[in-house]
Amino acid sequence: MFRGRYQHTIDPKGRLSVPARFRDALAQYDGALVVVPNDHCLEVHPLEEWQRIETKLREQSIFNPEVRELGRLYISRAKDVTLDAAGRMLIPPDAREHAGLSKDVTLVGGGLPQFEVWDRSRFDEYERTRQERLPSLFERLSSLGV
Repeated sequence: MFRGRYQHTIDPKGRLSVPARFRDALAQYDGALVVVPNDHCLEVHPLEEWQRIETKLREQSIFNPEVRELGRLYISRAKDVTLDAAGRMLIPPDAREHAGLSKDVTLVGGGLPQFEVWDRSRFDEYERTRQERLPSLFERLSSLGV
C-alpha cells in the first residue's frame, strides 16, 4: 500500500523519481507498472493490481455499453512502464499531457494499492476546494465501521 505525499519534479526527458517508500512498497511486485491518466491526475498501478481491474472488467458482458465505454475512454489510456536502476519511471508524453503534468508534481499515496501523480498546483487547488468535505468523509468512514 502507498501512503503519504511527496513533492518531486519530472525531468526534461519525462522521468520521475519514485520516492524510496513507494519503491519499498513496489518491492513486493515484479517492478512492472501501469500508468493511466484519469480526470485529475496520473494513476500508477503495479501491473499485478492493474491486471485485477482488467480481469474484473473482462468478467462483465461485452454487450454492456458502459463496459465498452470504460474500455475505450479509460483502459485504453493505460501504458506499461518500469522503474530504471535509479528508481525513476519514464512517463510517456501522451500520459503526461492527459494528466496535465509538466514539471512540479505531488505524488499522493492514499493507502490504496496504487498512487497518484498530480500537477502540484492542481493538487493544491483540489485539496483547498475540498478540505471542507473532510468531516463528512470521516462520518462516512464511521458508518462503514472504521
